[in-house]
Amino acid sequence: MIPILGLIIGILIGIFLPFKIPDQYSVYVAVGILAALDTVFGGAVADLQKRFDIRVFITGFLGNLALALLLTFIGEKMGLSLYLVPMFAFGVRLFENFAMLRRLFFSKYMKKDLRDK
Repeated sequence: MIPILGLIIGILIGIFLPFKIPDQYSVYVAVGILAALDTVFGGAVADLQKRFDIRVFITGFLGNLALALLLTFIGEKMGLSLYLVPMFAFGVRLFENFAMLRRLFFSKYMKKDLRDK
């Protein structure tokens, strides 16, 4: 569960280290956070399916982040709200990964509980 551990460490760092992000970068930070959460949940799903690969995890995160930030930057230069595209895509994938994570968790761990009774 490396992705979940990384998420917890990141949240703790964010809570205990006071840091103010300038308003002009808030959209970039929001897109980056969604990219990170999408990658963490995708990594957790892959881990439960026994197909987690750290190279795929890291390159997926960096690729998603770069593409999302590039779309956001280009959208700002054009005067368009292109940041909504990666936010929508990551939001949908986040909920899909969470649903898959929930199903895998229950099918893997709840069957053991039923057999023990």
